[in-house]
Amino acid sequence: MKEKFEKYLPIGSVVLMNGATKRVMITGYAVKSPEYGNKVFDYIGCLYPEGMVSSDKNLLFDHKDIQKIFAIGFTDDEQKQFIEKLKTLVAESEKTNKQQQ
Repeated sequence: MKEKFEKYLPIGSVVLMNGATKRVMITGYAVKSPEYGNKVFDYIGCLYPEGMVSSDKNLLFDHKDIQKIFAIGFTDDEQKQFIEKLKTLVAESEKTNKQQQ
């Protein structure tokens, strides 16, 4: 089964970001970073194959920053429902942020 992922690859997916030489495994979604003016990044990840070695070694990035997908993480109906809810929450949050500006 081949699915198209326009955004929000499943947890555990392994990707290479633009200009990088080291792969990253996706570990979470929609992370707000005060260091970047409260920007909400699509993903949080860790280096692959090392995994989470320290909380200060997480990488924040957006879907547009992905150059290549090496592996797609596990997906099922629960994951698909979660992603639909996530898309709605992120869209609502972006709308609220724009109204406050």
